[in-house]
Amino acid sequence: MKDTDKPLLPLSAFQQAIIGMAMVAMGAGMTINFVVVAPLARKAGLTEIEVAGILTLSAALYALLIPTWGRLADRFGRKRVMVFSMFAMGLTNMIFVLALKAALAGLVTGLSTFFLLAFVRLWFGLLAPGLQPAAMAAMTDATTPLTRAGGLGMLGACMSVGSIIGPAGATVLAPYGALMPIWGSIIFNLSAGLLLAFALPPTRKRPKSSTRPKPLAVRDSRVFPHLAFLFCYFFAIGMVQQTMSWFIEDRYKFTGTATRTADEAVVLHTGIAFACLAAGMIIMQFGFVQPRRPDPRKILPVGLAFVATGYVCADFFFPFWSLALSFFTIGCGAALAVPAANALGSLSVERHEQGSAAALLAAAPPSGFIFGPLVGATLYSLLPSLPLYTAAGVMSLLAIYALLVTSRRPLTPI
Repeated sequence: MKDTDKPLLPLSAFQQAIIGMAMVAMGAGMTINFVVVAPLARKAGLTEIEVAGILTLSAALYALLIPTWGRLADRFGRKRVMVFSMFAMGLTNMIFVLALKAALAGLVTGLSTFFLLAFVRLWFGLLAPGLQPAAMAAMTDATTPLTRAGGLGMLGACMSVGSIIGPAGATVLAPYGALMPIWGSIIFNLSAGLLLAFALPPTRKRPKSSTRPKPLAVRDSRVFPHLAFLFCYFFAIGMVQQTMSWFIEDRYKFTGTATRTADEAVVLHTGIAFACLAAGMIIMQFGFVQPRRPDPRKILPVGLAFVATGYVCADFFFPFWSLALSFFTIGCGAALAVPAANALGSLSVERHEQGSAAALLAAAPPSGFIFGPLVGATLYSLLPSLPLYTAAGVMSLLAIYALLVTSRRPLTPI
């Protein structure tokens, strides 16, 4: 084996798994806010657009500062930046919860509530973006050109799994209090930070003679269509995730009981909906995709059609069990569409460039969540069902594109 085919800074399988778990924790900590913060902030007197604006501001800062934190990781060490990022996320979420509790208790009112929550959430966007670029860089150095796409793909998959586990986990913790799911994500983040600190080796300097793979440009004609495709997909997902807790609260109008408050009921039922989505993803992924390994060009339009159908059915049928079944359908479609879209994007370049393509495609989810939640909140203020139907329309257009264009492209570059 040639020296160029050896990992520059190898990590054991266990150490790579710890980095993957940290990505799960990051994804969960980011998306739990759509289940818990969205309904409770509205209870504190904020409008839907104000709530979305707070989360959008932090998401925009997060996405914009990823390259900066990548450079800091190169300068100060990947391990240090990853550990700092996890603790920063846990602590900024903790301060945000305390600020939200103060608003709910009436200690802060009016426009002061918006500025307080926006200011506190701002620090998440400033301090927490380091995990993703540092983890990508560490995995790049720990893999060879032949294994790099798989390693980076694993990190992207872990982030996606976390984005589902976060909302679904609310089902377990909501009975203990409406804010308990966020406290659970905080403990998860801090625990992941401790594991990274103890499991990863001390920061090591890369060999002076080594060169890292040259990153691909965003406008690379081979990857850009796939990047734009994924951006549109997660833009639509962001619209629904931001507004689903409001939709459930306004449609079913839960009342408090002797054992559960109305707020806890909203968080619980929103968590159930996302738990059904997670169940659909797991069943489809391990029951069909993994054993059969279908052609991604064929399953991409099918998955998108499933997601679009689920969004329409979520509004069309009223009983809560039908909404849960609709989200199960969405999960089945997502398990087909997202891995297929990522695989096609990675396979659009030469083998030695696939790692760089995977890293570039990983930027699509946070980019989509910059705009999706704010647009979704605006549509929801006009008509509660608009985000669902708009997202279904986006998925339908993507399905048509995938069927007419993507499915006819060669699977590997010519």
